[in-house]
Amino acid sequence: MNEALERAFAEPGLRPLPDVVAVLLRDVDAPPRLGAHLRAVHDVAVEIVDGPVLAGVGVDREAVLFGAATHDIGKVRFPGELTGPGAQHEPAGEQLLVRLGVEGRLARFAALHGRWDRDGVTLEELLVTLADKVWKGRREPGLEQKVAEVVAAATGEPVWAAYMRLDDELTRIAEGAGERLAFQARFPP
Repeated sequence: MNEALERAFAEPGLRPLPDVVAVLLRDVDAPPRLGAHLRAVHDVAVEIVDGPVLAGVGVDREAVLFGAATHDIGKVRFPGELTGPGAQHEPAGEQLLVRLGVEGRLARFAALHGRWDRDGVTLEELLVTLADKVWKGRREPGLEQKVAEVVAAATGEPVWAAYMRLDDELTRIAEGAGERLAFQARFPP
């Protein structure tokens, strides 16, 4: 048993990962820092999906939360990308999840979370990417604009109004970035 990974799952302060994800991460012997990172992104995804901006918007909550909790699982195959740049983990993550028996509709987040600006992107994919940015306080105006446009189309409100509500919520969430970054840093890569 990887005691540091278990601490990343159990330490107080963030919502726990879904049990099925914890099992997957144990099965692939995920580095503790990866477990901590996925937990932090999942925690933020819960805040976004359950927050007021998406009230009344049809979102596959299960898919977003699973995607946020597994989006970087491919870094077990490319551990250098835990602390440095790289995108090889993206297709590797999707392939790994499929080999582990995860449905393609859920495994796709691992491959697509870095490609939010492509045609045909879904709201769920945008939300996983958004959680992966804002967990550390990073704001991505183009991504936020796309989310606001989808929300506005679903609610009938003007895009600017949806953007303002989203901006307020993301500003609030980003205020906790320091604590999430400190949480992640407590675990070895």
